Amino acid sequence: MLGSTHGTLTTNSRHARVAACGRPPGPTVHVHGRTAADEDVDVSGRPLHSAVPDLDRFFRPESVAVVGASDAEGRPNTGITRQLIAWAERVGARLHPVHPSRPAVFGLPCVPSVADLPEPVDLAVLLVRDPLPLMEELASAKVKFAVAFASGFAETGAEGAAAQARLSAAARRGGLRLLGPNTNLNAFEEFREDLEGPAIALITQSGHQGRPVFTLQELGIRLSHWAPTGNEADLETADFISYFASRPEVGAIAMYVEGLKDGRSFLLAADHAARAGVPVVAVKVGRTETGARTAASHTGKLTGSDAVVDAAMRQFGVIRVDGLDELQDTAALLARARPPLAEGVVVYSISGGTGAHFADLATAAGLPLPTLGAEKQAELHQWIPGELSVANPVDNGGHPVGDWRGRKIIDAILADPSVGVLICPITGPFPPMSDKLAQDLVDAAEHTDKLVCVVWGSPVGTEPAYRTTLLGSSRVATFRTFANCITAVRAYLEHHRFTAGYRSPFDDAPRTPSPSARKAQALLRPGEQLSEHAAKQLLRAYGIRVPREQLVTSAAAAVRAAGLVGYPVAMKASAPQLAHKTELGLVRLGLTSASQVRDTYRDLTDIARYEGVELDGVLVCQMVERGVEMVVGVTHDSLFGPTVTVGIGGVLVEVLRDTAVRVPPFGEDQARAMLTELRGHALLDGVRGLPPCDVDALVEVVLRVQRMALELGDDLAELDVNPLMVLPRGQGAVALDALAVCR
Repeated sequence: MLGSTHGTLTTNSRHARVAACGRPPGPTVHVHGRTAADEDVDVSGRPLHSAVPDLDRFFRPESVAVVGASDAEGRPNTGITRQLIAWAERVGARLHPVHPSRPAVFGLPCVPSVADLPEPVDLAVLLVRDPLPLMEELASAKVKFAVAFASGFAETGAEGAAAQARLSAAARRGGLRLLGPNTNLNAFEEFREDLEGPAIALITQSGHQGRPVFTLQELGIRLSHWAPTGNEADLETADFISYFASRPEVGAIAMYVEGLKDGRSFLLAADHAARAGVPVVAVKVGRTETGARTAASHTGKLTGSDAVVDAAMRQFGVIRVDGLDELQDTAALLARARPPLAEGVVVYSISGGTGAHFADLATAAGLPLPTLGAEKQAELHQWIPGELSVANPVDNGGHPVGDWRGRKIIDAILADPSVGVLICPITGPFPPMSDKLAQDLVDAAEHTDKLVCVVWGSPVGTEPAYRTTLLGSSRVATFRTFANCITAVRAYLEHHRFTAGYRSPFDDAPRTPSPSARKAQALLRPGEQLSEHAAKQLLRAYGIRVPREQLVTSAAAAVRAAGLVGYPVAMKASAPQLAHKTELGLVRLGLTSASQVRDTYRDLTDIARYEGVELDGVLVCQMVERGVEMVVGVTHDSLFGPTVTVGIGGVLVEVLRDTAVRVPPFGEDQARAMLTELRGHALLDGVRGLPPCDVDALVEVVLRVQRMALELGDDLAELDVNPLMVLPRGQGAVALDALAVCR
């Protein structure tokens, strides 16, 4: 076991959680066995609220049918049947074996078919090779839920995907909800009933990957549910997120995800959890090409562009971690810890080296380590030798731990109003001092609402101070590694910061098309790439500023246009399908005379003829020179649909790849957050004597491009505004070039 966490207990109250995040969950109603939110849709007809399935009768059925039940020794179905019988007894369900040739299974009366069941059943578990022929029978019997374990579906390729599609369609026609196929028995595990406090609900697409989280029960951390979603022919990860976030006993949701069935459903579910203040912690494979390929072969899902997945999770407050050890430790802390009273983190150790090492790692990870005030440092020096630093990290030198001073020091640190988290790394056991230190930390945690964390560094993990004192406390979060402690505490602070100010972006999503949309639709050319001039008209329809320019078809007209636009001017060849004009020598800048304009017109048209490009004219444009070149664009992701990208632009955009992405809808706060994620964001603040840029204007362009993406939807396959010249503060932003591709 690499890491284990006991977090500070919080009240087991949905009202308390809602108060912590500042927003109640959206209104919901029961519809056809689901708890569905009100039917608001956005401008493209997509839902704006999560449909929450009513899964109570799945996890706590009154009656269960096991189709293909067996008690013959040596048969795989026999062990499964035995486990299901035990599970049914634990949850108080009546179990009915179904087998065409057996009068009884494990002493229970057996019926030959689903049609012969003695009562309606909530859940049917299908232990058959091909579940498809059973779908009609299950529908006729009014079965609410079914579980299909069989493999050989979408995970095997195109033929299996087609079979899975037929299975999904049959479930929809029959009005039942299906878990699987290619799932397992994790939903029917035996959960400990003697544990208290908020629980972790677990979602996995690979059952084995959930074992470390499930094992947390052995360390006193409660689990309430386990949903092994398999291939997600019907019930998917999003359904379980929404359901678990609505359960009062669930303090956090932990997930292992290989692929998402539907990006929009996932975001709506994450939004539902964020509204309820329920943290969602996820391992999502597919960061690399190899991982994505393996995940697809396992579950038959689209893994999606990982950069988009990562951004979408962050945008809706899903905490993404890399390892299963991080998943268990972070989920356990978030499930059980109270909201922080302050964000300051203090590192307290008996060794200056240990404290400095941990403080370096914590600071690099972005944890706030405030310097304790002079008065607090003077107080600590009552018990700590004056030559030791107590500014933060706090080094006690070792000896005060062994007597009455140890508890005084801990209490004094926790009493500081700037401190919300106390972390004590104990690199190894050194009884009796380590025993007393552990006990003092546990006792202090019992008398504070602040988070107390301990890193027990011993690789053995059998010491009484660890096994009995620390793990026996429900108020101390105990870790085995520095890295996992830092990851979990950072997630804890970020989650509560996120939910405290959370406003669902779906609340402000446009419901009806704007006048801009009607203007823009008239400019689109289905299946074509627009010329730069036409793409700029599209931007102009949405109020995005473009330079003064004229499209001309003769040298004389170019000279007249330059006089109207005002020297100096830029000249650019214009044609649909002409994406990279600069590389072809079809852009000229800084022209200051009529003769230059006349000669340039002839040069551009000659080059175009040589390159085989049929021009619709030449653009004579206003020169805009002083500013920072950015790029803003729209692309379509296979999972999430339209996405908006902003980054450092210009001719080096493909080289620098300094971009941030969001999935619409999003608000101004997310648009500004995109800018801070850029490695080159300091350029916008003004560098090397340049003035600060008009960031407000840049944010406004991003939001207008987002509106365009939402309203034009699939009709706009791609938009690339590059460069968008962001001028000095108060002067706006100008789209100097644009490319648009229509679908």
